[in-house]
Amino acid sequence: MSEPIKTLCPYCGVGCGLEVMPPAQTGKATSRDSEGNPMWQVRGDRDHPSSKGKVCIKGGTVAESLNKDRLKYPMMRDSLNQEFRRVSWDEALETIVHRIEEVKATQGVDGICMYGSGQFQTEDYYIAQKLLKGCLGTNNFDANSRLCMSSAVAGYIQSFGSDGPPACYDDLEETDCAFLIGTNTAECHPIVFNRLRMHHKKNRSVKMIVVDPRKTQTAEAADLHLAIKPGTDIDLLNGIAHLLMKWGELDPLYIDECTADFTKYAEIIQHYPPEIVAGRCGIDLNHLEQAARYWAESENVLSMWSMGVNQSSEGTAKVRTIINLHLMTGNIGKPGAGPFSLTGQPNAMGGREAGGLAHILPGYRVVKNPSHRAEVEQLWKLPSDSISPIPGRDAWSMITGLETGDVGLLWIAATNPAVSMPDLVRTKKALLKSPFTIYQDAYYPTETAAYAHLLLPAAQWGEKTGIMTNSERVVTLCSQFRQPPGQAKPDWEIFAEVGRRLGFTKEFAFASSAAVYQEFVQLTKSRPCDMSGLTHGRLRQQGAIQWPCPLEEVTDINSFALQCPTGGNISQNKKESGLFSSLLGNNKTEPPKAKRLYTNGTFNTADGRAKFAAFHSKGLAEPIDNEYPFVLTIGRLYEHWHTMTRTGRIPKIMKRQPKPFMEIHPKDAQRLGIEEEQMIEIQSRRGLGRFPAKITKAIATGTVFIPMHWGALWGENTEANVLTHPEACPISLEPELKACAVKLIPMGLEQSASFDEQELIQEHCATRS
Repeated sequence: MSEPIKTLCPYCGVGCGLEVMPPAQTGKATSRDSEGNPMWQVRGDRDHPSSKGKVCIKGGTVAESLNKDRLKYPMMRDSLNQEFRRVSWDEALETIVHRIEEVKATQGVDGICMYGSGQFQTEDYYIAQKLLKGCLGTNNFDANSRLCMSSAVAGYIQSFGSDGPPACYDDLEETDCAFLIGTNTAECHPIVFNRLRMHHKKNRSVKMIVVDPRKTQTAEAADLHLAIKPGTDIDLLNGIAHLLMKWGELDPLYIDECTADFTKYAEIIQHYPPEIVAGRCGIDLNHLEQAARYWAESENVLSMWSMGVNQSSEGTAKVRTIINLHLMTGNIGKPGAGPFSLTGQPNAMGGREAGGLAHILPGYRVVKNPSHRAEVEQLWKLPSDSISPIPGRDAWSMITGLETGDVGLLWIAATNPAVSMPDLVRTKKALLKSPFTIYQDAYYPTETAAYAHLLLPAAQWGEKTGIMTNSERVVTLCSQFRQPPGQAKPDWEIFAEVGRRLGFTKEFAFASSAAVYQEFVQLTKSRPCDMSGLTHGRLRQQGAIQWPCPLEEVTDINSFALQCPTGGNISQNKKESGLFSSLLGNNKTEPPKAKRLYTNGTFNTADGRAKFAAFHSKGLAEPIDNEYPFVLTIGRLYEHWHTMTRTGRIPKIMKRQPKPFMEIHPKDAQRLGIEEEQMIEIQSRRGLGRFPAKITKAIATGTVFIPMHWGALWGENTEANVLTHPEACPISLEPELKACAVKLIPMGLEQSASFDEQELIQEHCATRS
């Protein structure tokens, strides 16, 4: 039987290791998908340090989507009311180059925008940064990580001086108290939750606190569930801090030696006495005190959060307020403790390392820092001042730039903004105004393809070799195990070819993804995310490795890297694996085991101290009123992934969760005369949706919930983000996708016109013609 090929699950940021076996194995019947295609077999990789062989239903069925509805050839059209026609790669690439040159000449380079994805491998991210930020000179690259993790990035940078979660998954089994806020970990990061849950069950002294307006599967496992009102997170966190300070449950030595600005924070939290906080949050006073008591009595507190914290107009403030609790009690840099953001996508961490947002550069550098720009220019061998000092357009600014005509070319890759962006009616109208949109993806159709002029077929998971980094900073090589269908190409190869055709031949003279990665890690040397000791060959030989992993800790890595420039070819990979062993021999030196960051109490700030932040609570950007009396909260389900581009094409998953729904509390349902499964129209100030009611006590009164996955391809009026608004955190620019004000109309009592996407496109095209 063939040796299994090791890779990483391409869904959430847990980063579970997978082993993939070919369809035909000796003595075994060949499994086939619903269309009769032989299927690769997927199982958990027991040697992977993060997941230890565990896998959820999404990872276990991922191979079933490989042959479904694939985009195989470049396709183009002159206007959106035309049908696509097949074109050659040469014609597609020359069209891109012509359009880029045209926009540069007529609008300037800042008329060019690229919107990428945490689905990218690190090599894809890196080449895109070099093309736009380096060679073209615009910082207009942003990614869908802006919609999920940018508040965590901003919070870490402002509190610690650098991005990067300081905790690790081993802390799940070493904590005394797990504080989960704004995360339904059981459904959205199930393998992480399974590790925590097993530890919690085995140790009766370990406490679990879950903060969520819904009684999710995560909350059901908690010792204490705080069902706070949406928008009161900072009230709660400041209220806990108030009690800890009142009780003297602080670490004064840590505060004095390792932090700054505690006095300002202490003054703020005096205004959050428990009686007021409990009332604002809508929770029992004794539950608030119990949460503070659990924190105070625990030696090692681990906090975890995800979209429920980040997707907020107060996102960065919430993150920093969580971090404040750790700093004031010394719960950081030690086993079982620390503030731990759970990444939403498989390589959102890798994107952050490669500079994949509009305000950052590779190696945890920032655009506004002159020395950071100069370092990258030198490493890229570019003239001084090639990199703009001005942060580029974030995701929403790209949409508003289309509205105003300031964006002349929009290149979208590996993401589906026609479902995931906020205020979808406005977003789609803006996409219709784009003079030229390139859409690069593995599947067709998708919702965003309806707004594209040029479609580029991309190789996806299993069809290219590259790197991904998970939430705990573990770097994994994802090896190719099958050929891309048709003429599909890896994303980085497409970006590099465009760069060469624009005249940057030396800058993009890469023969393989391994060579791309080798250049990228040089930009991380001596940075907080130092990965200069990593290569494709080393990761293939030794398995997943956590950073920091500096070059000086590894013997003979330089000679190994020089002899191993390739990486995409499967047979060549095996040769590299053997070469790596012979090079290192018995002189191999392992890097230090840096499981956690900031273990010595020194941070990446100018003075080495972590910074407290003092924030008052502001509440929701769009509070309820008499006309829109309910708060709508939006989230993910265990079975599905983001906009269903992949999971919607897997029968096993669709059978488990075939349609969306709306959760509503029995008291609210009774007041409105709503019955189970009755269709309900939800209206916000921006749009409407229609969903069957799911009456449950798991949701707080005054709040309703719908899942975010369904787009226009999967149902009529089932798009959650038609309802949401674009108001964002002023620091991270992450939109408040988690909450908006809505009203509910039971169907049959009143009817409203539905939003017809095709009608909008036809109307627009008729107007333009």
